[in-house]
Amino acid sequence: MSLKLLTGAAVGALMTSAAVAQSASDVIIVTGTRAENRTALESVAPIDVISAGELSNNGTTELNVALSYALPSFNFPQPSLTDGTDAIRPATLRGLGPDQTLTLLNGKRRHVTSLVNLNGSVGRGAAAVDLNSIPTAGINAVEVLRDGASAQYGSDAIAGVINVRLREAREGGNVTATYGANVTTVPLYPENGDERDVTDGETLTIGGWVGLPLGAEGFLTVAAEYRDRNATNRSGPDTRPQYSLTAGDFSDPREITFDRINHRFGNPNAEDISVLFNAGLPVNEHVELYAFGTYQNRSADSAGFFRRPADARNVPAIYPDGFLPLITSDVDDYSVAGGARGAVDGWEYDFSITYGTNELDYGVINTLNTTLGPTSPTEFYAGSLKYAQTLVNIDIVRAVPVSFFSGPLNVAFGGEYRNENFEIGAGEEGSYSQGPFPGSPGSQVFPGFQPSNEVDASRDAFSFYVDLEADVTERLTLTTAGRYEHYSDFGDTLTGKFGARFEVNNILALRAGISSGFRAPSLHQIHFTSTATVNNSGVLTETGTFPVGSPEAIALGATPLEPETSLNISAGFVVNTGGFNLTVDGYRITIDDRVVLSENLNRPDIVALLPPGVGAARFFLNGVDSETLGVDVVARYSFGLGELGDITATAGANYNETDLSNIRSTGVLSSLTPPPVLFGRQASLRYEDGYPKSKIIFGFDWTKDPLGGFVRVTRFGETLSAGTSEATDVLLSPQWVLDLEASAEITDNVRVALGANNLLDSYPDNVPFSQSNAGTLPFSSFSPAGFNGRYVYARLAVSW
Repeated sequence: MSLKLLTGAAVGALMTSAAVAQSASDVIIVTGTRAENRTALESVAPIDVISAGELSNNGTTELNVALSYALPSFNFPQPSLTDGTDAIRPATLRGLGPDQTLTLLNGKRRHVTSLVNLNGSVGRGAAAVDLNSIPTAGINAVEVLRDGASAQYGSDAIAGVINVRLREAREGGNVTATYGANVTTVPLYPENGDERDVTDGETLTIGGWVGLPLGAEGFLTVAAEYRDRNATNRSGPDTRPQYSLTAGDFSDPREITFDRINHRFGNPNAEDISVLFNAGLPVNEHVELYAFGTYQNRSADSAGFFRRPADARNVPAIYPDGFLPLITSDVDDYSVAGGARGAVDGWEYDFSITYGTNELDYGVINTLNTTLGPTSPTEFYAGSLKYAQTLVNIDIVRAVPVSFFSGPLNVAFGGEYRNENFEIGAGEEGSYSQGPFPGSPGSQVFPGFQPSNEVDASRDAFSFYVDLEADVTERLTLTTAGRYEHYSDFGDTLTGKFGARFEVNNILALRAGISSGFRAPSLHQIHFTSTATVNNSGVLTETGTFPVGSPEAIALGATPLEPETSLNISAGFVVNTGGFNLTVDGYRITIDDRVVLSENLNRPDIVALLPPGVGAARFFLNGVDSETLGVDVVARYSFGLGELGDITATAGANYNETDLSNIRSTGVLSSLTPPPVLFGRQASLRYEDGYPKSKIIFGFDWTKDPLGGFVRVTRFGETLSAGTSEATDVLLSPQWVLDLEASAEITDNVRVALGANNLLDSYPDNVPFSQSNAGTLPFSSFSPAGFNGRYVYARLAVSW
């Protein structure tokens, strides 16, 4: 839903021709409230505002990475060897799922990606919004509401809301070029030579924006960004024999010259081209037309495990020295929105239509289908995923005078219609077929989607809401909201919210809130299917993920998915005096019926329940409940040093803990002896401990024209990389990361910067050698700061 109507003077006030970081006490927010002229510190719920200046003064050009070093409660792990998730990585807020945070663009619901994260990473089973599809050059600010808000904005807003606000400018512009690379020393194992020096991950980003006049008072802002990033590789030497599968057999002379850095473990190669526009045109005093849209094409490749020359999955006639298969992802993501807003007789309105889609085409290169033998192709088209969303919104707002209130009662109401569509397209026949030779059919590392996997599913939803807010006295603000939603595939839901803020004095304010929330199961979770044909002792069986309505899942007791429901309770305080402000907010979030992906079920007594020819199955279910307890602390202090310049010091911390309970099975599987584990230890611990329980950020920004710079220190707390048993768990120690940048204004319009992210080249703990695939994978994909080491960069910005 639209977050707030921006008409007349409000639109003009938000127009800017330069990125300027503002104190949180000065920023007018549009997230979490539909009342006008609220600042972040006056809000009933905690809100972070990240300005364009703060986003651009950074070595990274990816929005998700920038936010992870600006917000203590926001985490963006960077896994590897996770198929399509390497290219479209999900982020999390407050330790909850990537799909439990609602993302908006200019106040309109952003579409999620078509990708379902199926591998063993944070966010397994979720389909989330890809914030990296929005070019940072076109962003004015990012507002993050850290509170449940389903009653205000609908499904997904359990952990909070991220609203990306685009630039609104009719003049000015900027072009920025950034180039950097990882220059690092990778700590390995004594068995592998201890360390190796690497320079890789070279990244060139060129981005810019321009503001153009549209009519006498309107604006058209256009932005574009090109990013080309080379892969990083943190793998160690493969200590195993390559030309024999017998341990210790290095008799083949080719073992001496073989390049033992045969895996690739790190960031994928990726090339992005992104554009956006944002426009507003006042027609008269009652009507303003507006439109905005984004487009991105991303091409990436991610590596699988190396197939050794003697491996049964290899055909030596094609790859005599083995091969490293690569999964290619070609992603097209675009959205467009248009509408009219204005005011008539004191009633402000906003009517809009929004369409967004994300399509992912999979390919596999440097591979083969073993069952096709020496004539197998070495690259395949493996199929596609597509998600599309259409929204129609109407929002009405009016400030109604109430004689016994110190301020007006802000009345907002409206409705939304949403249509969603999810599709799976089959790959070429060779990517999944069984040939005349032995082995498991399909393209190695990623068998293609089969015709039986094809899906074209849609659903409709509509909702109505009422949102009330008022300054009841000069010191007390109350807000409440209620929402009704109806989905064509599972029915109705009601949510509500109540919040209060009380100013004790001019320095201290208390705030608290309680809200119910929900997340509708995604179309991906309801309908996704992916199967592979596996050759078990000459018998071909189907194994994979089956939708809950399929015969395979029904045979195991699967039932239609229901929405997740939540209760969010929060309380905190705000201190604001002079150049110093501090917010502290505690929260408790309980979620019932969380949608999770089951284990792979292939026990003989389970296979006996499945249709003939199916050898293993997994499916989605409402499988667990959870409780999350945490606290956020954010402080900011701005002060002058006279002739030495000005400093803004910031500090933020988050502590977060999640516990799962009521782990469920199905009636059919519970009747087996012993009952199978449907959602196991490793999967549970990924939810509970697969992210840092604490995160602390200290930052110091210094300016003295024409010079500037910043120092930032981030501490990522202890994180668990869970194994299948306690003996294989890896506890990752807290990790400190130091970032540093210095900049200078060469002329009034040209600025240069030099900097380093992770200046001290910090790495997470190595996983035990016994769990490292013979030393090739020395780090855990759950490392919250990644494992790419030091990144140095230079930036040139020209503005006008």
